[in-house]
Amino acid sequence: MSQSDAIPEFQKSKTGEGGDVSLTNLSAFSSGPGIRSATDILAIVAVAVVIIGGAEFALRWFEVPQYIMPPPSLIAWALFDEFPLIAPHLGYTLVELFSGFAIGSIIGLILAAVVTQFPFAEKIVAPYILLLVTTPMLALVPLLILRFGFGYTPRIIAVALAAGPMVMINAATGFRRVDSAKIALARSYGASTLQIFWKIRAPMALPMILVGLMIGAIFGLLTAVGAEMVGGGFGLGNRLTSYSSMIQMPQFFAVVLLLSILGILIYVLFFFIGKKWASWEA
Repeated sequence: MSQSDAIPEFQKSKTGEGGDVSLTNLSAFSSGPGIRSATDILAIVAVAVVIIGGAEFALRWFEVPQYIMPPPSLIAWALFDEFPLIAPHLGYTLVELFSGFAIGSIIGLILAAVVTQFPFAEKIVAPYILLLVTTPMLALVPLLILRFGFGYTPRIIAVALAAGPMVMINAATGFRRVDSAKIALARSYGASTLQIFWKIRAPMALPMILVGLMIGAIFGLLTAVGAEMVGGGFGLGNRLTSYSSMIQMPQFFAVVLLLSILGILIYVLFFFIGKKWASWEA
């Protein structure tokens, strides 16, 4: 292909064409200052100290029993003290999450690409995706356990079924959010459908793809924990069931705290990925 026949590179205008910036779109990563000021950090820390300290004082002042709600200090100590016992179960949960998320994400991205390129396929696939989105995956876990046993397999399948539709829906939305004028111009230069997809649709859809991956990962984590609570002898969900049955509430809330940290890490991970690879969307 000669230089005159090359597909032109399209750049995002400063005014933006991707819609408003919001917390539901990873384009928000590039809006505003990249690093919080010292005042912001101090304010966040101060609020956390007030909330945690207030809860500690109130629970001890009113002598709330530990089996109802332990003070934050006991929860923190339980997490530190029990972590050697919790760590293997954390590893099991992460294996389920990563495996199911990878499978579901790959299938979701492929289906999103297919339905955006072939409208007829969307008419066939859309009802089933809607069925998966509206069906609680935990309701299927007992059936999966009956078929595949109490090992990793039913949990990985449940995570994939929970994450895949979220990735597909957001990715398909991103693939469609492309300026038709850019596609028309690319076609006028002789670009094929595959070239248009890789050079125009996929880059422009990256922010929405990252949103779908983030939501899919969070839904996958929740599904993995729920599946572990339904059946099986390992995983953080199993620890929640075990600690609650023995009324070990400091340990129970320590696992809840650990799951919250995992959710925050997932958000932060995709935050920085979006900031590095999709900051142009702002």
